[in-house]
Amino acid sequence: MTRTAIKKVVLAYSGGLDTSVILTWLQEHYGCEVVTFTADIGQGEEVEPARAKAEAAGVREIHIEDLREEFAREFVYPMFRANALYEGEYLLGTSIARPLIAKRLVEIADKTGADAIAHGATGKGNDQVRFELGAYALKPDMKIIAPWREWDLLSREKLLAYAESRGIPVEMKRAGAKSPYSMDANLLHISYEGDDLEDPWNEPPETLWRWTRAPEQAPDRPTYLELTFEGGDVVAIDGEQATPAGILTALNRIGGEHGIGRDDIVENRYVGMKSRGCYETPGGTILLKAHRAMESLTLDREAAHLKDELMPRYAKLVYNGYWFTPEREMLQAAIDRTQQVVNGQVRLKLYKGNVMVVGRKSEGNSLFDAAIATFEEDAGAYDQGDATGFIRLNALRLRVAGRQRG
Repeated sequence: MTRTAIKKVVLAYSGGLDTSVILTWLQEHYGCEVVTFTADIGQGEEVEPARAKAEAAGVREIHIEDLREEFAREFVYPMFRANALYEGEYLLGTSIARPLIAKRLVEIADKTGADAIAHGATGKGNDQVRFELGAYALKPDMKIIAPWREWDLLSREKLLAYAESRGIPVEMKRAGAKSPYSMDANLLHISYEGDDLEDPWNEPPETLWRWTRAPEQAPDRPTYLELTFEGGDVVAIDGEQATPAGILTALNRIGGEHGIGRDDIVENRYVGMKSRGCYETPGGTILLKAHRAMESLTLDREAAHLKDELMPRYAKLVYNGYWFTPEREMLQAAIDRTQQVVNGQVRLKLYKGNVMVVGRKSEGNSLFDAAIATFEEDAGAYDQGDATGFIRLNALRLRVAGRQRG
């Protein structure tokens, strides 16, 4: 790919330091027209200021889109049907947003007649892989520009100096300002990396957290919630219907008040290194707990166990950027088939960082039979004598092996 062959580029643009520098750098080094794309996926910031910054940089085609509902409905909810956790802890808040952004970059490139797309992901992280795998899956011949893999502006100080020399207005441009944490926020989570977090022994300062109270400062009285599930998805809170984005927004607020959803993780990046990150996922933490409780009542045992065996593979696919792949779609189809019976209500108790299940019911899909499970007289619903043969059959191979050992 020669630079002179690129006439128009669609840039994933936030208006922050990195993408503001990239915008000007593309104009200078590729001599191309830049189209900006800014997505509102619930990051909690005004996205309109990006328009003014892009206009000031001479951008003529500016796309700013509210993707919160699509993000929650088409990406977050399907992932939560799988109970996905990467390496047993990470709720995949950053990972799950990248396929949607890649999809819209490709679509806008087609719409505007652009030759390429560009992103601000560094050459050390996972996001470069996620963006580009998604783009190539949707448009195999897409040209992609990743400035961090081309330029020599490999520190924040160099980026700030470049911005200063070009008159690019960016926040925290004053000399001597301490670099902030690298943060990524969307409707599902907010993440923090860098600075003093690069030493895994350092405790995150309380000032780091933005969405959640410290559990010690959370209310002294618990809050009870009732979540209604239909087809594995939460559709109502305390009987009040809401959209997927509305559900996540409400659960983030309630969970954050009770100090729910903080996590401090050292994870294995796809590119090979270990990375330490801190995460706030209050709504997602509540959703996962409630969803597993609903499944515990309605899913067949072997279906539930097989689903749990598949989950780490599903989570790994999402983490590594393989959303638009046959294997993820195959797993999703199997998972979604199990969710047809995941209907009912789960009651939760939120208290000082904890999410406790205190009730679950399903009128039409519960597999819990009190007549069989009771410790009292069951009127013949279960013959305990049947257990003798069951145990002896399952012990047969153990007994044979035991005799062989002498």
